[in-house]
Amino acid sequence: MARSRAIGDGTFDGILVVDKPVGPTSHDQVDLVRRLTGVRRVGHGGTLDPFAGGVLPIFIGRATRLVEYHMRDDKDYRATIAFGASSTTDDLDGELAAGEGPIPTQAEVEAALSAFRGSFSQVPPDHSAVRVQGRHAYELARAGDRPTLVARQVTVDRLEVLDWDGTHADRPTATLEISCSAGTYIRAIARDLGSSLGCGAYLVALTRTRSGPFRRSQAHAPDAIRAAFATDRGRDLLLPSDAGLDAFPVTSLEPLDLEAILRGQVVRAPAEAGGGAIDDGRQPAHWRVRDREGRLAAIARLESGRLHPEKVLLDPAPRS
Repeated sequence: MARSRAIGDGTFDGILVVDKPVGPTSHDQVDLVRRLTGVRRVGHGGTLDPFAGGVLPIFIGRATRLVEYHMRDDKDYRATIAFGASSTTDDLDGELAAGEGPIPTQAEVEAALSAFRGSFSQVPPDHSAVRVQGRHAYELARAGDRPTLVARQVTVDRLEVLDWDGTHADRPTATLEISCSAGTYIRAIARDLGSSLGCGAYLVALTRTRSGPFRRSQAHAPDAIRAAFATDRGRDLLLPSDAGLDAFPVTSLEPLDLEAILRGQVVRAPAEAGGGAIDDGRQPAHWRVRDREGRLAAIARLESGRLHPEKVLLDPAPRS
Protein backbone atom coordinates (compact mmCIF):
# COMPACT_ATOMS: atom_id res chain seq x y z
CA MET A 1 0.00 0.00 0.00
CA ALA A 2 1.30 3.45 -0.86
CA ARG A 3 2.49 5.67 1.93
CA SER A 4 2.37 9.46 1.95
CA ARG A 5 5.65 10.86 0.64
CA ALA A 6 5.50 13.53 3.36
CA ILE A 7 5.70 10.91 6.10
CA GLY A 8 9.05 10.26 7.67
CA ASP A 9 10.20 13.87 7.93
CA GLY A 10 9.65 13.88 11.69
CA THR A 11 6.69 16.25 11.63
CA PHE A 12 3.76 13.88 11.22
CA ASP A 13 1.98 14.87 14.41
CA GLY A 14 -1.74 15.35 15.01
CA ILE A 15 -5.05 13.73 15.80
CA LEU A 16 -6.95 11.43 13.46
CA VAL A 17 -10.57 10.85 14.46
CA VAL A 18 -11.54 7.35 13.37
CA ASP A 19 -15.11 6.14 12.93
CA LYS A 20 -14.40 2.68 14.33
CA PRO A 21 -16.51 -0.07 12.80
CA VAL A 22 -18.05 -2.90 14.78
CA GLY A 23 -15.70 -5.89 14.96
CA PRO A 24 -12.10 -4.66 15.14
CA THR A 25 -10.54 -3.69 18.45
CA SER A 26 -9.40 -0.17 19.26
CA HIS A 27 -5.83 -1.46 19.10
CA ASP A 28 -6.49 -2.73 15.57
CA GLN A 29 -7.23 0.86 14.56
CA VAL A 30 -4.00 2.06 16.18
CA ASP A 31 -2.08 -0.62 14.24
CA LEU A 32 -3.74 0.52 11.01
CA VAL A 33 -2.60 4.11 11.59
CA ARG A 34 0.92 2.93 12.45
CA ARG A 35 1.14 0.98 9.19
CA LEU A 36 -0.17 3.84 7.08
CA THR A 37 1.95 6.56 8.63
CA GLY A 38 5.11 4.68 9.49
CA VAL A 39 4.97 6.44 12.87
CA ARG A 40 5.50 4.23 15.93
CA ARG A 41 4.18 6.65 18.55
CA VAL A 42 0.44 6.23 18.11
CA GLY A 43 -2.23 5.89 20.80
CA HIS A 44 -5.98 6.23 21.20
CA GLY A 45 -8.06 8.35 23.53
CA GLY A 46 -10.45 5.85 25.12
CA THR A 47 -11.10 2.19 24.32
CA LEU A 48 -14.18 1.01 22.44
CA ASP A 49 -15.10 -2.67 22.80
CA PRO A 50 -15.03 -4.72 19.57
CA PHE A 51 -18.84 -4.86 19.35
CA ALA A 52 -19.03 -1.05 19.69
CA GLY A 53 -18.36 1.55 17.00
CA GLY A 54 -18.03 5.26 16.58
CA VAL A 55 -15.67 8.03 17.58
CA LEU A 56 -12.12 6.92 18.40
CA PRO A 57 -9.56 9.76 18.53
CA ILE A 58 -6.10 8.52 17.58
CA PHE A 59 -3.08 10.59 18.57
CA ILE A 60 -0.02 10.45 16.33
CA GLY A 61 3.60 11.39 16.95
CA ARG A 62 4.15 14.12 19.49
CA ALA A 63 0.38 14.49 19.88
CA THR A 64 0.50 11.30 21.97
CA ARG A 65 1.97 13.43 24.75
CA LEU A 66 -1.34 15.28 25.01
CA VAL A 67 -3.62 12.25 25.41
CA GLU A 68 -3.69 12.65 29.19
CA TYR A 69 -5.47 16.00 28.87
CA HIS A 70 -8.38 14.18 27.17
CA MET A 71 -8.73 11.19 29.51
CA ARG A 72 -11.43 12.93 31.55
CA ASP A 73 -13.43 14.10 28.55
CA ASP A 74 -17.13 13.31 28.76
CA LYS A 75 -18.75 11.12 26.11
CA ASP A 76 -21.99 10.74 24.13
CA TYR A 77 -23.37 7.33 23.16
CA ARG A 78 -26.28 5.76 21.36
CA ALA A 79 -27.01 2.45 23.04
CA THR A 80 -29.54 -0.31 22.37
CA ILE A 81 -30.55 -2.39 25.38
CA ALA A 82 -32.56 -5.62 25.30
CA PHE A 83 -34.84 -6.56 28.20
CA GLY A 84 -35.85 -10.00 29.42
CA ALA A 85 -32.45 -11.63 29.96
CA SER A 86 -29.09 -10.98 31.60
CA SER A 87 -25.66 -11.64 30.12
CA THR A 88 -22.45 -12.90 31.73
CA THR A 89 -20.61 -10.04 30.01
CA ASP A 90 -23.51 -7.56 30.26
CA ASP A 91 -23.62 -7.42 26.44
CA LEU A 92 -24.58 -9.59 23.49
CA ASP A 93 -21.26 -11.49 23.54
CA GLY A 94 -21.99 -13.25 26.82
CA GLU A 95 -24.10 -16.25 27.80
CA LEU A 96 -27.72 -15.25 28.30
CA ALA A 97 -30.03 -16.27 31.13
CA ALA A 98 -33.73 -15.47 31.01
CA GLY A 99 -34.96 -12.96 33.56
CA GLU A 100 -37.42 -13.88 36.25
CA GLY A 101 -39.55 -10.75 36.34
CA PRO A 102 -42.18 -9.62 33.82
CA ILE A 103 -41.16 -7.90 30.60
CA PRO A 104 -41.35 -4.13 31.15
CA THR A 105 -43.31 -1.63 29.10
CA GLN A 106 -41.72 1.44 27.56
CA ALA A 107 -43.28 3.59 30.26
CA GLU A 108 -41.78 1.41 33.00
CA VAL A 109 -38.33 1.61 31.41
CA GLU A 110 -38.56 5.38 31.08
CA ALA A 111 -39.59 5.68 34.72
CA ALA A 112 -36.68 3.48 35.83
CA LEU A 113 -34.16 5.67 33.98
CA SER A 114 -34.52 8.44 36.55
CA ALA A 115 -32.28 6.48 38.94
CA PHE A 116 -29.47 6.62 36.39
CA ARG A 117 -29.37 10.38 35.85
CA GLY A 118 -27.02 12.64 37.76
CA SER A 119 -24.16 11.34 39.90
CA PHE A 120 -24.28 7.83 41.34
CA SER A 121 -22.06 4.88 42.25
CA GLN A 122 -21.48 2.27 39.59
CA VAL A 123 -19.71 -1.09 39.84
CA PRO A 124 -17.75 -1.84 36.63
CA PRO A 125 -18.64 -5.00 34.69
CA ASP A 126 -16.83 -8.21 35.62
CA HIS A 127 -15.62 -8.34 32.03
CA SER A 128 -13.81 -4.99 32.05
CA ALA A 129 -10.24 -3.76 31.86
CA VAL A 130 -10.26 -2.58 35.48
CA ARG A 131 -7.22 -4.00 37.29
CA VAL A 132 -7.67 -6.21 40.35
CA GLN A 133 -4.46 -7.17 42.14
CA GLY A 134 -2.43 -6.55 39.01
CA ARG A 135 -4.73 -8.42 36.60
CA HIS A 136 -7.54 -7.24 34.36
CA ALA A 137 -10.98 -8.05 35.71
CA TYR A 138 -11.91 -9.80 32.46
CA GLU A 139 -8.94 -12.17 32.86
CA LEU A 140 -10.24 -13.28 36.24
CA ALA A 141 -13.80 -13.55 34.94
CA ARG A 142 -12.74 -15.70 31.98
CA ALA A 143 -10.87 -17.98 34.37
CA GLY A 144 -14.04 -18.45 36.42
CA ASP A 145 -13.00 -16.19 39.30
CA ARG A 146 -15.47 -13.39 39.83
CA PRO A 147 -13.46 -10.23 40.49
CA THR A 148 -14.22 -8.00 43.46
CA LEU A 149 -14.70 -4.56 41.93
CA VAL A 150 -15.03 -1.29 43.79
CA ALA A 151 -17.87 1.06 42.90
CA ARG A 152 -16.88 4.38 41.38
CA GLN A 153 -18.72 7.66 41.10
CA VAL A 154 -20.00 8.45 37.60
CA THR A 155 -22.22 11.19 36.20
CA VAL A 156 -24.90 10.87 33.53
CA ASP A 157 -26.06 14.25 32.25
CA ARG A 158 -28.53 12.92 29.69
CA LEU A 159 -30.35 9.60 29.40
CA GLU A 160 -33.32 9.51 27.06
CA VAL A 161 -35.25 6.88 25.09
CA LEU A 162 -34.96 7.56 21.37
CA ASP A 163 -36.76 4.45 20.17
CA TRP A 164 -38.71 1.50 21.54
CA ASP A 165 -39.01 -1.75 19.60
CA GLY A 166 -41.55 -4.18 20.97
CA THR A 167 -41.62 -6.42 17.88
CA HIS A 168 -40.37 -9.36 19.95
CA ALA A 169 -42.63 -9.32 22.98
CA ASP A 170 -40.27 -11.47 25.08
CA ARG A 171 -37.20 -9.37 24.24
CA PRO A 172 -38.09 -5.70 23.57
CA THR A 173 -35.31 -3.19 23.03
CA ALA A 174 -34.84 0.47 23.84
CA THR A 175 -32.40 2.74 22.03
CA LEU A 176 -31.04 5.35 24.41
CA GLU A 177 -29.07 8.54 23.97
CA ILE A 178 -26.54 8.99 26.77
CA SER A 179 -24.18 11.80 27.79
CA CYS A 180 -21.88 10.78 30.60
CA SER A 181 -18.58 11.27 32.38
CA ALA A 182 -15.42 9.45 31.46
CA GLY A 183 -15.26 6.02 33.07
CA THR A 184 -18.99 5.35 32.83
CA TYR A 185 -19.75 1.81 31.65
CA ILE A 186 -22.81 1.67 29.42
CA ARG A 187 -22.90 -2.11 29.87
CA ALA A 188 -23.22 -1.54 33.60
CA ILE A 189 -26.14 0.83 33.05
CA ALA A 190 -27.86 -1.91 31.00
CA ARG A 191 -27.11 -4.51 33.71
CA ASP A 192 -28.33 -2.34 36.57
CA LEU A 193 -31.38 -1.13 34.68
CA GLY A 194 -32.43 -4.73 34.08
CA SER A 195 -31.81 -5.54 37.73
CA SER A 196 -33.90 -2.61 38.93
CA LEU A 197 -36.78 -3.77 36.72
CA GLY A 198 -36.37 -7.39 37.83
CA CYS A 199 -36.30 -8.71 34.26
CA GLY A 200 -32.62 -8.58 33.33
CA ALA A 201 -31.16 -6.51 30.50
CA TYR A 202 -28.02 -6.39 28.40
CA LEU A 203 -26.38 -4.17 25.81
CA VAL A 204 -26.84 -5.22 22.18
CA ALA A 205 -25.39 -2.25 20.29
CA LEU A 206 -23.28 0.77 21.15
CA THR A 207 -22.06 3.74 19.13
CA ARG A 208 -19.95 6.55 20.56
CA THR A 209 -21.08 9.74 18.87
CA ARG A 210 -18.79 12.13 20.75
CA SER A 211 -15.60 11.90 22.76
CA GLY A 212 -14.95 15.23 24.43
CA PRO A 213 -14.44 17.77 21.62
CA PHE A 214 -14.34 15.11 18.89
CA ARG A 215 -17.62 14.38 17.11
CA ARG A 216 -18.69 11.74 14.63
CA SER A 217 -19.02 14.37 11.91
CA GLN A 218 -15.20 14.71 12.11
CA ALA A 219 -14.55 10.97 12.03
CA HIS A 220 -13.26 8.97 9.07
CA ALA A 221 -14.02 5.34 8.28
CA PRO A 222 -10.98 3.05 7.90
CA ASP A 223 -11.57 2.60 4.14
CA ALA A 224 -11.58 6.38 3.67
CA ILE A 225 -8.37 6.64 5.69
CA ARG A 226 -6.68 3.97 3.57
CA ALA A 227 -7.79 5.73 0.39
CA ALA A 228 -6.45 9.07 1.61
CA PHE A 229 -3.04 7.66 2.42
CA ALA A 230 -2.90 5.77 -0.86
CA THR A 231 -3.20 9.09 -2.71
CA ASP A 232 -0.88 11.14 -0.47
CA ARG A 233 -3.77 12.93 1.24
CA GLY A 234 -3.29 11.43 4.70
CA ARG A 235 -2.24 14.71 6.24
CA ASP A 236 -5.49 16.30 5.12
CA LEU A 237 -7.36 14.15 7.66
CA LEU A 238 -5.32 15.30 10.65
CA LEU A 239 -6.48 17.73 13.30
CA PRO A 240 -3.81 19.80 15.08
CA SER A 241 -2.15 18.19 18.10
CA ASP A 242 -3.87 20.65 20.43
CA ALA A 243 -7.34 20.28 18.91
CA GLY A 244 -9.91 20.27 21.69
CA LEU A 245 -7.71 22.09 24.20
CA ASP A 246 -9.53 25.38 23.80
CA ALA A 247 -9.71 25.73 27.59
CA PHE A 248 -5.94 26.22 27.54
CA PRO A 249 -5.27 29.82 26.40
CA VAL A 250 -2.42 30.55 24.00
CA THR A 251 0.64 32.63 24.82
CA SER A 252 3.96 33.31 23.14
CA LEU A 253 7.36 33.92 24.69
CA GLU A 254 10.45 35.89 23.87
CA PRO A 255 13.08 33.73 22.12
CA LEU A 256 15.26 33.25 25.21
CA ASP A 257 12.29 32.26 27.38
CA LEU A 258 10.99 29.94 24.68
CA GLU A 259 14.36 28.19 24.50
CA ALA A 260 14.32 27.87 28.28
CA ILE A 261 10.86 26.27 28.19
CA LEU A 262 12.01 23.85 25.49
CA ARG A 263 14.88 22.83 27.76
CA GLY A 264 12.48 22.13 30.62
CA GLN A 265 13.17 25.29 32.58
CA VAL A 266 10.66 27.45 34.46
CA VAL A 267 10.20 30.99 33.12
CA ARG A 268 8.29 34.07 34.16
CA ALA A 269 4.89 34.20 32.49
CA PRO A 270 4.14 37.08 30.13
CA ALA A 271 1.61 39.65 31.28
CA GLU A 272 -1.38 38.06 29.51
CA ALA A 273 -0.62 34.79 31.31
CA GLY A 274 -0.49 36.39 34.73
CA GLY A 275 3.21 37.14 34.92
CA GLY A 276 3.94 39.29 37.93
CA ALA A 277 0.32 39.21 39.08
CA ILE A 278 -0.93 37.92 42.38
CA ASP A 279 -2.25 34.37 41.96
CA ASP A 280 -5.96 34.87 42.68
CA GLY A 281 -7.03 31.50 41.28
CA ARG A 282 -8.77 33.04 38.28
CA GLN A 283 -6.02 32.43 35.77
CA PRO A 284 -6.25 29.16 33.78
CA ALA A 285 -3.99 26.45 35.16
CA HIS A 286 -2.57 25.45 31.77
CA TRP A 287 -1.37 27.45 28.77
CA ARG A 288 -0.43 26.53 25.23
CA VAL A 289 2.91 28.05 24.32
CA ARG A 290 3.50 28.78 20.62
CA ASP A 291 6.63 29.84 18.77
CA ARG A 292 6.85 32.74 16.31
CA GLU A 293 5.70 30.47 13.45
CA GLY A 294 2.57 29.55 15.39
CA ARG A 295 3.68 26.00 16.11
CA LEU A 296 2.69 24.44 19.41
CA ALA A 297 5.90 24.40 21.45
CA ALA A 298 4.72 23.27 24.88
CA ILE A 299 1.94 22.90 27.40
CA ALA A 300 2.90 24.79 30.54
CA ARG A 301 1.38 24.94 34.01
CA LEU A 302 0.96 28.39 35.53
CA GLU A 303 1.99 28.70 39.16
CA SER A 304 2.66 31.95 41.03
CA GLY A 305 3.29 33.93 37.87
CA ARG A 306 5.64 31.38 36.34
CA LEU A 307 5.23 28.84 33.54
CA HIS A 308 6.35 25.31 34.34
CA PRO A 309 6.70 23.14 31.21
CA GLU A 310 4.62 19.94 31.45
CA LYS A 311 4.80 18.77 27.83
CA VAL A 312 7.51 19.98 25.44
CA LEU A 313 6.63 19.40 21.79
CA LEU A 314 9.50 21.06 19.92
CA ASP A 315 13.22 20.46 20.12
CA PRO A 316 15.43 23.23 21.51
CA ALA A 317 18.03 24.76 19.26
CA PRO A 318 21.39 22.93 19.32
CA ARG A 319 23.87 24.46 21.75
CA SER A 320 26.73 26.18 19.97
